[in-house]
Amino acid sequence: MNLFFYVVIFLFGLTIGSFLNCVIYRLEKKESFLKGRSYCPNCKHILNWQDLIPVFSFLWLQGKCRYCRKSISWQYPMVELVTGLMFLLIFLASRDLAQPDNFLLFNTVYLWILTSLLIVIFVYDLRHYIIPDSIVYPGIIITVLYRLFEILPQLPLSGWSNLWLSILPAFVLLAIILFSGGRWMGMGDFKLAILMGLILSWPNILFALFSAFSLGAIIGIGLIAAKKKGLKSEIPFGPFLITGTFLAIFWGQSAIDWYLGLIF
Repeated sequence: MNLFFYVVIFLFGLTIGSFLNCVIYRLEKKESFLKGRSYCPNCKHILNWQDLIPVFSFLWLQGKCRYCRKSISWQYPMVELVTGLMFLLIFLASRDLAQPDNFLLFNTVYLWILTSLLIVIFVYDLRHYIIPDSIVYPGIIITVLYRLFEILPQLPLSGWSNLWLSILPAFVLLAIILFSGGRWMGMGDFKLAILMGLILSWPNILFALFSAFSLGAIIGIGLIAAKKKGLKSEIPFGPFLITGTFLAIFWGQSAIDWYLGLIF
């Protein structure tokens, strides 16, 4: 029964991933993703239901449009698979929390929504070197409301202090942006860092930022060594920030506890 339930959640994630692909494409085209049927980006032919089955349609059609036979980007099945996997991992991680069932469901849905927003930002920034305000601002609003829901019933001063500490590291990024004149990072990264802090809380945000800068340095050096990029080439930082966020969600506290154990 558990296996069946996990499969259902994974398939649900695949379906959401298919919708996220639509959001990513229509954001670029400045089209509404809430109305209008899906169509081929190349020939503009309206797609039928059998063309829209997540992952399966891509494999069945051998990565080509049924109508114009132009290649379909691997982005589509990859986003679907990653979303399905992330939804399942978040559900499994949430089950380990000692929380009432009603709050557990609320927390899981909240993390699913944020995961969807972060995946859109990841792909959009990777493709267009822009973090869309229309995605990051709703994420900030949703997370602030969630944090207030956590804090207000008990009104602990530590809760408010933790909230401010969570977004403080984002201003370190702002200082770097201002110092570099926007050459190293953009204001979109600053806004994303605020969202990260609100999602992760203190001190997990530090682990996320450390992971992001470490991964960015390793991959940047690797691209330069492979002569894919130069010293002055632009590399989007948003995907590294989001990768760091997911690493912190699943393993941040364990990594921090391990590090503190080495010191003390």
